[in-house]
Amino acid sequence: MLCQSTYALDHIDGRRAAVDERVAAWHALAAATEPTALYRFEPVFFNDLVIVLADWFGHHGTAGLDNDVPDHEVAVKEVRLLAGSLAHGSTMIADRRIRLDPGRSVLGHRVGDEIAVREAGFRALAGAFFAELEARCL
Repeated sequence: MLCQSTYALDHIDGRRAAVDERVAAWHALAAATEPTALYRFEPVFFNDLVIVLADWFGHHGTAGLDNDVPDHEVAVKEVRLLAGSLAHGSTMIADRRIRLDPGRSVLGHRVGDEIAVREAGFRALAGAFFAELEARCL
């Protein structure tokens, strides 16, 4: 069965499994890496995974992005905003096409905040993101 966004449940499950594989690889790296170096690398790795999520499920056309994401899909909007910001650096920037209340978001970034996603934050964001995508399929 196809989702409203045209993503099949098996595609969503496959991407979730791919995220789980990457997080498992992170744990393997963590076990073999000096803690200070790992701490510095962690936000680089997980910021990049946010971009990967957006790329796997994003709609990067010129249409207004806020119009194709329901208001209750906070994590989907948050991933889009974070990925768009990370494409320009490491600071959260405003995107007038996507409205998101930081108080309702998973990670709570506000415009001007540095984006440094750590494992726990990524896992929470990815979990909410996949749950919202699955809800479209039901």
